[in-house]
Amino acid sequence: MMATGPSYRVPFRRRREGKTNYRSRRALVLSKSPRLVVRLTLNHTTLQIVEAEAVGDKVLVSAHSRELAKTYGWLSSGGNVPAAYLTGILCGFKAMAKGVEKVFLDIGLHIPSKGSRIFAALKGVLDAGVEVPHSEDILPDESRISGKHIAEYGIQLSPDAEVYQQKFSKYLSRKLRPEELSEHFSAIKGKIMSSFKKKVKQEKEET
Repeated sequence: MMATGPSYRVPFRRRREGKTNYRSRRALVLSKSPRLVVRLTLNHTTLQIVEAEAVGDKVLVSAHSRELAKTYGWLSSGGNVPAAYLTGILCGFKAMAKGVEKVFLDIGLHIPSKGSRIFAALKGVLDAGVEVPHSEDILPDESRISGKHIAEYGIQLSPDAEVYQQKFSKYLSRKLRPEELSEHFSAIKGKIMSSFKKKVKQEKEET
């Protein structure tokens, strides 16, 4: 039964639904620095850099894992660790291009877990040159970021053609063997880095 009375106030809807931790949000807003908002779904990774204003949050930069496939030719899932890292580095380069050099991580209600997709995305932002306060212990190692664990699993399953096909049907439908994921990751990372280097060079030439 809901409480009633003249002093009772209905909690904010997002608090009732468990979607926002207002104590954490208040601390981030009071920092007066942009927030790196990382949100995950089963198949995608989304990053936004937002700035708090009186009327609400203003999005300064955003990156979505769909961009990896659409712009850079990513053939793997948008919801794995390598994709999270690549989305992070894409967001980081966009931030640097707009003059955003320092942000604070906002993971919302995601439970922090060492080496997870959230921190793979964070590693990408850091590698692009953006400063984000963090502990090195939470970041995934390079082999996991590049997808070597997926490649090794593919090698392990390859003798059983039926199981291999079942587990990696999406990879194979896109003409990507899981064993080749690390090389594909490096190629896409190179494309992202070179595209922003070209943009910086063009901007310097125009000025």
